[in-house]
Amino acid sequence: MAYLSDPKETIAVLQRYHFMFQKKFGQNFLIDGHVLSKIVDAAGVTKEDVVLEIGPGIGTMTQVLCESAKEVVAVEIDKNLIPILKEDTCKDYDNLTVINEDVLKLDIAAVAREHGGKPLKVVANLPYYITTPIIMGLLEGGAPVDNITVMVQKEVAERMQAGPGSKDYGALSLAVQYYAEAYIAAFVPQNCFMPRPNVGSAVIRLTLRDKPPVTVKSTEMLFAVIRAAFAQRRKTLSNGLGNSPEVPCTKEEAIAILTGLGFSENVRGETLTLAQFAQIADAMA
Repeated sequence: MAYLSDPKETIAVLQRYHFMFQKKFGQNFLIDGHVLSKIVDAAGVTKEDVVLEIGPGIGTMTQVLCESAKEVVAVEIDKNLIPILKEDTCKDYDNLTVINEDVLKLDIAAVAREHGGKPLKVVANLPYYITTPIIMGLLEGGAPVDNITVMVQKEVAERMQAGPGSKDYGALSLAVQYYAEAYIAAFVPQNCFMPRPNVGSAVIRLTLRDKPPVTVKSTEMLFAVIRAAFAQRRKTLSNGLGNSPEVPCTKEEAIAILTGLGFSENVRGETLTLAQFAQIADAMA
């Protein structure tokens, strides 16, 4: 069988099906076997695992996953790619299920139940415009997921892993780190894709935590405070909280709470740890 990590094979498949890249789906297909191996290794895929692949495209990574995993469930939004996967590039794999669906509308818990009930390993080469909604949906949705290994824009991977005080640190960093441990497995140059994207990419693995690193009275309040802190980055936290439609306090009340907890009234969100945000959220709640 021909592997699609060979660019000539990818071009042959695209020509055979007169496939046109859809800008609205942000399609960039991987054409580098080393990167494929790094993704599968980072995900820790074994013959015991059921893998949920988001955005299989023409099946480049799907082929490698089917050979590494017990079962693969591939979710592809573009109906034009379904016949390529089912009738051509992946037709020889009997451990593959292809679903033509938007992953944001998919019942992932039901997928896990149908395939043995064990937590899924999620692997994806995500369109960059929709990276954050998909990852946050997986983290917040409560579906049984062991880890998420995804190809994302390099800057987004750095944001997910960033700590207090760095320019990349923000609401996404805190949200990801509340639910998971983040680890960048590889940086991937533009020439590993067809067509070439305009930005560099990175493979990041998010291992879901058994329980969050902080305990709070209300996760809703915690994330409302975090969003308020980073909605207007250059402003002080008390200003952000006072201006937020989600947090029921005035700027003066915010200052009283912050100083009561031992923070400066001019403290900014980007200097605070998740534990400190938890303290503030509990005082607000």
